[in-house]
Amino acid sequence: MSALGIRGERDQGQDVRTSNVTAVMAIANIVKTSLGPQGLDKMLVDEIGDVVITNDGATILKQLEVEHPAAKVIVELSQLQDKEVGDGTTSVVILAAELLKRANELIKIKVHPTTIISGYKLAARQAVKYIQSHLVHKITEDDTEILLNAAKTSMNSKIIGSESHIFAKLAVDAVRLIKTQGQITGKPKYPIQSINVVKSHGQSSNQSELVRGYVLQLQRASQQMVTKVKNAKVACLDINLNKFKMQMGVQILVDDPNNLEKIRKKEMDVLKERIQLLLSAGANVILTSKGMDDLANKYLVEAGAIGLRRVPKEHLRRIARATGAKIITTFANEETGESFDVSSLGEAEEVYEEAIGDNDYIFFKGMKREQSASIILRGANEMMTDEIERSMHDSFCVVKRTLESGSVVAGGGAVEMALSIYLDDFSRTLDTIEQIAVAEFAEALTVIPKILATNAAKDSIELISKLRVLHSKSQSMKIDEKGFKYSGLDLIKGEVRHNLRHGILEPTVSKVKAIKFATEAAITILRIDDMIKLEPKKEQMPGRH
Repeated sequence: MSALGIRGERDQGQDVRTSNVTAVMAIANIVKTSLGPQGLDKMLVDEIGDVVITNDGATILKQLEVEHPAAKVIVELSQLQDKEVGDGTTSVVILAAELLKRANELIKIKVHPTTIISGYKLAARQAVKYIQSHLVHKITEDDTEILLNAAKTSMNSKIIGSESHIFAKLAVDAVRLIKTQGQITGKPKYPIQSINVVKSHGQSSNQSELVRGYVLQLQRASQQMVTKVKNAKVACLDINLNKFKMQMGVQILVDDPNNLEKIRKKEMDVLKERIQLLLSAGANVILTSKGMDDLANKYLVEAGAIGLRRVPKEHLRRIARATGAKIITTFANEETGESFDVSSLGEAEEVYEEAIGDNDYIFFKGMKREQSASIILRGANEMMTDEIERSMHDSFCVVKRTLESGSVVAGGGAVEMALSIYLDDFSRTLDTIEQIAVAEFAEALTVIPKILATNAAKDSIELISKLRVLHSKSQSMKIDEKGFKYSGLDLIKGEVRHNLRHGILEPTVSKVKAIKFATEAAITILRIDDMIKLEPKKEQMPGRH
């Protein structure tokens, strides 16, 4: 490289491709064993000894410190799938790695990368078209059974698989509670960030519950305050409710010692007046993101109000939105005095404090503006409740995507196998050199059912052969009366069955995006045929004169 005037290393051609494929396969092999209902968990320990036990592909890859640039593309791919769909993060990585591996084999037999790329793009387009025209099953919002089955399918591979019937109901009910109408499109939307998940360890995980309201892990500012307020008027403040102090840098020179006491009294009176403003406006639940001292507590106790201090800003914003309150940052008004507008108060039917496990929680119920949903998760220890939270997040995303797209597909390798047969037949209709790339794409899709079977300790070759026969029958018939196109794997008994009928369902959007994202990631890495690593600049030591 020095001849070119660039200091560093340069790899070209097949060396780069082999290095990239090896790195990507190494990443895929890490998450491979965690795929499917019989998948295993990973224990990740970071440099300070914190332990994460998880089965979620995106979480596993996020914890890894990946150095290789091609492997980073695959890690970002799993994050993208997690953000866009929420589920299918493991399968998207495995599929991308398999596509790359097969592309590399084709390049070794002198097939040009450009041909492979155009073949892969064509295959992905055809696959998405075929899913939407032949494999989808339309649903409506009232199909509770299908929504529950979709949520259960996403939980089957997680720690809560054995209690999926309990958690699936929690997930579906929570997502339905937060339904809102889109302002521009008018279509229903399900903002799952509005679901507040609170973790409290103790008891067993199946004692987790859904609360129709908002739950805060906080306790009252003073134990003398009332524990329950009905017909609550909620004030949300971003102001310090401590004894008034002059700003930093302000000096007061006192020439008469008697005035010192007056200054102290005035400082107390300023706080008293502020609390009085809130109480006279009708506020009986006061939340502030800053401090609230004993003096403020005294006035609130006397008035029979609840005060909460140090409320995290994100929770304050959500409560303000749900109750219809405005977050107030100052009491100052235009007339150089201080006031509090009644219209800034939010409303809730009741606000009360209750202890769950070791902690106290504040419950807001019957919010005026919009429905809120909170889920209180119980579990034996912190690692377990963290993993249940990740599993629940995946299920919320699945239910949301199913409701928004209004369609599901059969799971358990059914879609991948149907696409593999279809693309294999489609490749034979092409008279261009892309035929070979489309055929390899078709074969790469079978990696998902193969790994599902292997992880369940079943004979993958036998099961894939049976699946292939059923899907070939389905595609050669004019009318598929028996529903062979929904045939997938039953990984408990090691059989092939009608997965749509048995409730193994996934949102259509999960499969479509997984195929699109995996193809794009594989193509991105496939385009690379030259890698230059620059050496860091060496700082020259200043010479002695």
